[in-house]
Amino acid sequence: MRSANLALTMKCYLQKQNSQTNFLPNMWTLMSYRRSSILTSVQGHLESSLISALLLHVQPVNDHIDGSYCRQNGITVSNVPAYANRTVAEHVFALLLAISHKVPEAVERTRKGVFTQVGLQGFDLDGKTLGVIGTGSIGKAVIEIARGFRMEVIAYDIKPDEKAASLLGYHYATMDELLASADIISLHVPGNRRTRHLISTAALSQMKMGAVLINTSRGQVVDIQALLHALVTRKIAAAGLDVLPEEPTIREESELLRSIFAKEHNLETLLADQILHHLPNVIVTPHSIGSTDEIWVNKWEENVSQVASIIKGEAPEALVNRDVWNQPIFQAKLKRFQEVITSEDTTHR
Repeated sequence: MRSANLALTMKCYLQKQNSQTNFLPNMWTLMSYRRSSILTSVQGHLESSLISALLLHVQPVNDHIDGSYCRQNGITVSNVPAYANRTVAEHVFALLLAISHKVPEAVERTRKGVFTQVGLQGFDLDGKTLGVIGTGSIGKAVIEIARGFRMEVIAYDIKPDEKAASLLGYHYATMDELLASADIISLHVPGNRRTRHLISTAALSQMKMGAVLINTSRGQVVDIQALLHALVTRKIAAAGLDVLPEEPTIREESELLRSIFAKEHNLETLLADQILHHLPNVIVTPHSIGSTDEIWVNKWEENVSQVASIIKGEAPEALVNRDVWNQPIFQAKLKRFQEVITSEDTTHR
């Protein structure tokens, strides 16, 4: 239902921006937010649609899209790789400042009419070492802000960008070195098999006593049960999380109960997610990192631009599976698509 609403929203937006968009009822523009794969949630639509060729994804990563299915069926996948860089980076520091200045506790007290400062002693960011794991566009945006707070920054990435490091004033280290020396660690990696439980029991044991962990990337990057243990034992002082491994399930209580009985999800992980919400040294936001006016404008404008490129027969810059573009199956669909546009454009003149 949410995907359908998003598709309708984009259709209305396009019609508002450009009167020559009457072809849209004949084109499936699919938006995927939750972990419903193409095979289970939209396969029927793709097979029965007139075009069956285009998947526009309004997130910077595609870790819950079945790439093999798309490749086999001539479906191109485009994303919006850079629409939220600054917004995500700002949210990292919203979480970090809330932790460092104990903002939630302070606000809760004053709302109750309690103005004592006892127990609200936090820490400054100035002079602290920030470890950034993943220095893509979001990681670099985080580093820029960190330098404004006069933090020291070390980073780890499988593909170090030494030019950016020189420009922004940070340096690369090994993962072990970063874990051992950072006061705060911020994660900015995609969710895949290589990064699953990147922050594990072993990794947490290497971190400094009293370190802070911020995760705004993907829930499965952190072993949530190991993190829970590290927080309870105070090995880790605090955590700021905008993502959780079982987030789509715990979002709805009915879905949570159903999934437990159906044994579709890890019960221990679900319970760990639930417990985390109530720990005083943890701040969890409901994957609300993208809830700003600017993000919505940016991603729709980018999608409009990509649709316009496709209409002209040009591959979008953000095409993920570029090899599909030249496949005969896709080109045949693209030709039909353009014929529909031409036909309807002529009809409405």
